[in-house]
Amino acid sequence: MRIFVTGATGFIGSALVPELIQAGHQVLGLTRSQAGAEKLQAAGAEVLHGNLEDLDSLRKGARETEGVIHLAFNHDFSQFEKNAADERNAIAALGEVLVGSDRPFVVTSGTAMAANVDGKPSTEASPVSTWNPRTGLETTVKEFTERGVKTSIVRLAQIHDTRKQGLVPYVLSVTRQKGVSAYIGDGNNRWPAAHISDTARLYRLAFEKAERGAIYHAVDEEGVTMKAIAEAHGRGLKVPVVSIKPEEAEAHFGWLARFANANMPSSSVLTQQKLNWKPTGPDLITDLDNMDYTQA
Repeated sequence: MRIFVTGATGFIGSALVPELIQAGHQVLGLTRSQAGAEKLQAAGAEVLHGNLEDLDSLRKGARETEGVIHLAFNHDFSQFEKNAADERNAIAALGEVLVGSDRPFVVTSGTAMAANVDGKPSTEASPVSTWNPRTGLETTVKEFTERGVKTSIVRLAQIHDTRKQGLVPYVLSVTRQKGVSAYIGDGNNRWPAAHISDTARLYRLAFEKAERGAIYHAVDEEGVTMKAIAEAHGRGLKVPVVSIKPEEAEAHFGWLARFANANMPSSSVLTQQKLNWKPTGPDLITDLDNMDYTQA
Protein backbone atom coordinates (compact mmCIF):
# COMPACT_ATOMS: atom_id res chain seq x y z
CA MET A 1 0.00 0.00 0.00
CA ARG A 2 1.01 3.63 -0.45
CA ILE A 3 1.19 5.15 3.04
CA PHE A 4 1.41 8.81 4.07
CA VAL A 5 3.72 9.21 7.07
CA THR A 6 3.95 12.45 9.03
CA GLY A 7 7.06 12.87 11.16
CA ALA A 8 8.76 10.63 8.60
CA THR A 9 12.25 12.02 9.25
CA GLY A 10 11.96 12.03 13.04
CA PHE A 11 13.36 9.49 15.50
CA ILE A 12 10.61 6.91 15.06
CA GLY A 13 9.82 7.86 11.47
CA SER A 14 13.42 7.18 10.43
CA ALA A 15 13.02 3.60 11.66
CA LEU A 16 9.46 3.17 10.40
CA VAL A 17 10.02 4.26 6.79
CA PRO A 18 12.51 1.45 5.98
CA GLU A 19 10.37 -1.00 7.99
CA LEU A 20 7.38 -0.22 5.73
CA ILE A 21 9.39 -0.26 2.51
CA GLN A 22 11.05 -3.57 3.35
CA ALA A 23 7.56 -5.02 3.93
CA GLY A 24 6.55 -4.04 0.38
CA HIS A 25 4.75 -0.75 1.04
CA GLN A 26 5.37 2.61 -0.63
CA VAL A 27 5.88 5.67 1.59
CA LEU A 28 5.02 9.32 1.03
CA GLY A 29 6.88 11.15 3.79
CA LEU A 30 6.14 14.63 5.08
CA THR A 31 9.12 16.93 5.66
CA ARG A 32 9.69 20.64 6.15
CA SER A 33 13.31 20.74 4.96
CA GLN A 34 15.48 19.91 1.96
CA ALA A 35 17.73 17.84 4.22
CA GLY A 36 14.67 15.84 5.27
CA ALA A 37 13.67 15.39 1.63
CA GLU A 38 17.10 14.03 0.76
CA LYS A 39 16.95 11.67 3.73
CA LEU A 40 13.57 10.31 2.64
CA GLN A 41 14.69 9.87 -0.96
CA ALA A 42 17.80 8.01 0.18
CA ALA A 43 15.53 5.64 2.13
CA GLY A 44 13.43 5.00 -0.96
CA ALA A 45 10.41 7.13 -0.01
CA GLU A 46 8.55 9.84 -1.91
CA VAL A 47 8.56 13.38 -0.52
CA LEU A 48 5.79 15.80 0.36
CA HIS A 49 6.91 19.20 1.62
CA GLY A 50 4.87 20.56 4.52
CA ASN A 51 4.55 20.56 8.29
CA LEU A 52 2.12 20.00 11.13
CA GLU A 53 0.65 23.50 10.93
CA ASP A 54 0.29 23.41 7.14
CA LEU A 55 -3.06 21.65 7.11
CA ASP A 56 -3.31 21.74 3.32
CA SER A 57 -0.14 19.66 3.04
CA LEU A 58 -1.63 17.13 5.47
CA ARG A 59 -4.86 16.94 3.49
CA LYS A 60 -2.92 16.47 0.25
CA GLY A 61 -0.92 13.59 1.70
CA ALA A 62 -4.05 11.87 3.00
CA ARG A 63 -5.91 12.31 -0.31
CA GLU A 64 -3.10 10.84 -2.39
CA THR A 65 -2.44 7.68 -0.38
CA GLU A 66 -4.14 4.53 0.86
CA GLY A 67 -3.73 5.27 4.54
CA VAL A 68 -1.99 7.48 7.09
CA ILE A 69 0.44 6.97 9.96
CA HIS A 70 0.62 10.16 12.00
CA LEU A 71 3.84 10.52 14.01
CA ALA A 72 4.59 14.25 13.92
CA PHE A 73 4.60 16.33 17.12
CA ASN A 74 6.41 19.52 18.11
CA HIS A 75 8.50 18.62 21.16
CA ASP A 76 9.14 22.20 22.26
CA PHE A 77 7.71 21.77 25.76
CA SER A 78 7.88 25.51 26.48
CA GLN A 79 4.67 25.73 24.41
CA PHE A 80 3.21 22.33 25.26
CA GLU A 81 -0.46 23.38 25.24
CA LYS A 82 -0.14 25.11 21.85
CA ASN A 83 1.57 22.05 20.42
CA ALA A 84 -1.22 19.84 21.76
CA ALA A 85 -3.81 22.09 20.09
CA ASP A 86 -1.87 22.01 16.80
CA GLU A 87 -1.78 18.23 17.06
CA ARG A 88 -5.56 18.00 17.44
CA ASN A 89 -6.03 20.30 14.43
CA ALA A 90 -3.70 18.13 12.36
CA ILE A 91 -5.56 14.95 13.33
CA ALA A 92 -8.86 16.60 12.44
CA ALA A 93 -7.55 17.70 9.03
CA LEU A 94 -6.32 14.20 8.23
CA GLY A 95 -9.44 12.55 9.61
CA GLU A 96 -11.82 14.67 7.53
CA VAL A 97 -10.13 13.45 4.34
CA LEU A 98 -10.51 9.82 5.45
CA VAL A 99 -14.21 10.00 6.36
CA GLY A 100 -16.20 7.79 4.01
CA SER A 101 -13.22 5.68 3.02
CA ASP A 102 -11.83 2.40 4.29
CA ARG A 103 -8.27 3.68 4.61
CA PRO A 104 -6.35 3.02 7.86
CA PHE A 105 -5.45 5.97 10.09
CA VAL A 106 -2.85 5.20 12.79
CA VAL A 107 -2.33 8.00 15.30
CA THR A 108 0.43 8.43 17.88
CA SER A 109 -0.35 8.95 21.55
CA GLY A 110 1.50 8.06 24.75
CA THR A 111 1.11 5.54 27.53
CA ALA A 112 1.02 8.54 29.91
CA MET A 113 -2.47 9.19 28.52
CA ALA A 114 -3.69 6.03 30.25
CA ALA A 115 -4.46 6.34 33.94
CA ASN A 116 -2.69 4.17 36.50
CA VAL A 117 -5.27 2.80 38.94
CA ASP A 118 -4.05 1.71 42.39
CA GLY A 119 -0.45 1.90 41.17
CA LYS A 120 -0.97 -0.93 38.67
CA PRO A 121 0.38 -0.76 35.12
CA SER A 122 -2.00 0.96 32.74
CA THR A 123 -3.44 -1.13 29.92
CA GLU A 124 -4.90 -0.47 26.50
CA ALA A 125 -8.34 -0.53 28.19
CA SER A 126 -7.50 1.85 31.07
CA PRO A 127 -9.45 5.10 31.48
CA VAL A 128 -7.77 8.14 29.97
CA SER A 129 -5.77 10.32 32.33
CA THR A 130 -6.81 13.98 32.61
CA TRP A 131 -3.63 15.83 33.64
CA ASN A 132 -1.80 15.69 30.30
CA PRO A 133 -2.67 18.43 27.72
CA ARG A 134 -2.29 15.87 24.92
CA THR A 135 -5.13 13.63 26.11
CA GLY A 136 -7.52 15.57 23.88
CA LEU A 137 -5.97 13.91 20.86
CA GLU A 138 -7.54 10.59 21.79
CA THR A 139 -10.95 12.27 22.06
CA THR A 140 -10.48 13.66 18.55
CA VAL A 141 -9.49 10.24 17.24
CA LYS A 142 -12.53 8.64 18.89
CA GLU A 143 -14.81 11.16 17.19
CA PHE A 144 -13.51 10.04 13.80
CA THR A 145 -13.82 6.39 14.80
CA GLU A 146 -17.49 7.05 15.50
CA ARG A 147 -17.77 8.61 12.04
CA GLY A 148 -16.54 5.39 10.47
CA VAL A 149 -12.85 6.13 9.99
CA LYS A 150 -10.62 3.08 10.47
CA THR A 151 -8.61 4.65 13.28
CA SER A 152 -6.16 3.05 15.67
CA ILE A 153 -3.88 4.54 18.31
CA VAL A 154 -0.31 3.59 19.18
CA ARG A 155 0.64 4.79 22.66
CA LEU A 156 4.37 5.27 23.05
CA ALA A 157 6.43 4.48 26.13
CA GLN A 158 10.01 5.80 26.40
CA ILE A 159 11.19 4.72 22.95
CA HIS A 160 14.92 4.24 22.93
CA ASP A 161 18.21 3.34 21.37
CA THR A 162 21.67 4.64 22.28
CA ARG A 163 20.88 8.09 20.80
CA LYS A 164 17.44 8.97 22.17
CA GLN A 165 15.08 7.65 24.84
CA GLY A 166 11.76 9.54 24.90
CA LEU A 167 11.84 12.01 27.81
CA VAL A 168 15.04 10.55 29.26
CA PRO A 169 17.39 12.90 27.32
CA TYR A 170 15.70 15.85 29.05
CA VAL A 171 16.59 14.24 32.38
CA LEU A 172 20.15 13.83 31.13
CA SER A 173 20.28 17.49 30.12
CA VAL A 174 19.35 18.52 33.66
CA THR A 175 22.04 16.18 35.02
CA ARG A 176 24.65 17.84 32.81
CA GLN A 177 23.54 21.29 33.97
CA LYS A 178 23.37 20.47 37.68
CA GLY A 179 26.41 18.20 37.92
CA VAL A 180 24.45 15.56 39.84
CA SER A 181 22.10 12.82 38.69
CA ALA A 182 18.96 13.14 40.76
CA TYR A 183 15.81 11.16 41.42
CA ILE A 184 12.91 12.14 43.65
CA GLY A 185 12.33 10.45 47.01
CA ASP A 186 13.12 6.74 46.84
CA GLY A 187 13.19 6.85 43.03
CA ASN A 188 10.90 3.85 42.73
CA ASN A 189 8.45 5.57 40.39
CA ARG A 190 8.59 3.84 37.02
CA TRP A 191 8.52 4.72 33.32
CA PRO A 192 7.71 2.09 30.65
CA ALA A 193 10.07 1.60 27.72
CA ALA A 194 10.50 -0.09 24.33
CA HIS A 195 13.27 -0.24 21.74
CA ILE A 196 12.93 1.75 18.53
CA SER A 197 13.17 -1.34 16.28
CA ASP A 198 10.29 -3.04 18.10
CA THR A 199 8.26 0.16 17.93
CA ALA A 200 8.67 0.54 14.17
CA ARG A 201 7.47 -3.03 13.70
CA LEU A 202 4.47 -2.36 15.94
CA TYR A 203 3.36 0.59 13.79
CA ARG A 204 3.58 -1.54 10.66
CA LEU A 205 1.53 -4.32 12.24
CA ALA A 206 -1.06 -1.84 13.52
CA PHE A 207 -1.43 -0.35 10.04
CA GLU A 208 -1.65 -3.70 8.31
CA LYS A 209 -4.25 -5.04 10.74
CA ALA A 210 -6.27 -1.80 10.54
CA GLU A 211 -8.65 -2.67 13.37
CA ARG A 212 -11.08 0.19 13.84
CA GLY A 213 -10.90 1.73 17.32
CA ALA A 214 -7.92 -0.35 18.47
CA ILE A 215 -5.43 0.96 21.02
CA TYR A 216 -1.93 -0.49 21.17
CA HIS A 217 0.87 0.00 23.70
CA ALA A 218 4.46 0.19 22.47
CA VAL A 219 5.80 -1.27 25.72
CA ASP A 220 8.47 -3.88 26.35
CA GLU A 221 9.49 -3.10 29.94
CA GLU A 222 6.45 -2.25 32.06
CA GLY A 223 8.46 0.12 34.23
CA VAL A 224 12.07 1.20 34.70
CA THR A 225 12.67 3.06 37.97
CA MET A 226 13.82 6.65 37.90
CA LYS A 227 16.56 5.63 40.33
CA ALA A 228 17.91 3.12 37.79
CA ILE A 229 17.83 5.80 35.07
CA ALA A 230 19.62 8.27 37.35
CA GLU A 231 22.23 5.67 38.23
CA ALA A 232 22.88 4.95 34.55
CA HIS A 233 23.38 8.66 33.90
CA GLY A 234 25.63 8.87 36.94
CA ARG A 235 27.80 6.06 35.57
CA GLY A 236 27.90 7.61 32.12
CA LEU A 237 28.77 11.12 33.21
CA LYS A 238 30.74 10.05 36.30
CA VAL A 239 28.73 12.38 38.55
CA PRO A 240 27.14 11.77 41.98
CA VAL A 241 23.68 10.17 42.14
CA VAL A 242 21.44 11.85 44.71
CA SER A 243 17.90 11.74 46.05
CA ILE A 244 16.04 15.03 46.28
CA LYS A 245 12.86 15.83 48.19
CA PRO A 246 9.57 16.25 46.30
CA GLU A 247 9.45 19.92 47.26
CA GLU A 248 12.84 20.39 45.59
CA ALA A 249 11.79 18.76 42.31
CA GLU A 250 10.54 21.84 40.47
CA ALA A 251 13.64 23.87 41.28
CA HIS A 252 15.84 21.01 40.08
CA PHE A 253 13.92 19.67 37.06
CA GLY A 254 11.84 22.68 35.94
CA TRP A 255 8.95 21.74 33.63
CA LEU A 256 10.12 18.13 33.75
CA ALA A 257 9.40 17.82 37.49
CA ARG A 258 5.88 16.46 37.07
CA PHE A 259 7.08 13.75 34.72
CA ALA A 260 10.17 12.97 36.82
CA ASN A 261 7.92 12.29 39.82
CA ALA A 262 5.25 10.40 37.86
CA ASN A 263 4.70 6.69 38.41
CA MET A 264 3.34 5.47 35.08
CA PRO A 265 4.08 1.78 34.49
CA SER A 266 2.25 0.32 31.53
CA SER A 267 1.43 -3.08 30.04
CA SER A 268 1.31 -4.31 26.44
CA VAL A 269 -0.17 -7.75 27.08
CA LEU A 270 -3.24 -7.06 24.93
CA THR A 271 -1.16 -5.50 22.15
CA GLN A 272 1.16 -8.49 22.01
CA GLN A 273 -1.81 -10.85 21.82
CA LYS A 274 -3.67 -8.88 19.14
CA LEU A 275 -0.72 -8.25 16.84
CA ASN A 276 1.51 -11.22 17.68
CA TRP A 277 4.11 -8.59 18.53
CA LYS A 278 7.07 -9.81 20.56
CA PRO A 279 9.66 -7.17 21.53
CA THR A 280 13.23 -8.38 21.07
CA GLY A 281 15.35 -5.22 21.37
CA PRO A 282 17.74 -4.31 24.20
CA ASP A 283 16.33 -2.82 27.40
CA LEU A 284 16.52 0.86 28.34
CA ILE A 285 19.36 0.62 30.86
CA THR A 286 21.48 -1.35 28.38
CA ASP A 287 21.06 1.44 25.84
CA LEU A 288 21.84 4.09 28.45
CA ASP A 289 24.99 2.22 29.46
CA ASN A 290 26.07 1.99 25.83
CA MET A 291 25.59 5.69 25.07
CA ASP A 292 28.45 7.98 24.13
CA TYR A 293 28.34 10.47 26.99
CA THR A 294 31.05 12.63 25.43
CA GLN A 295 28.46 13.87 22.93
CA ALA A 296 26.43 16.63 24.61
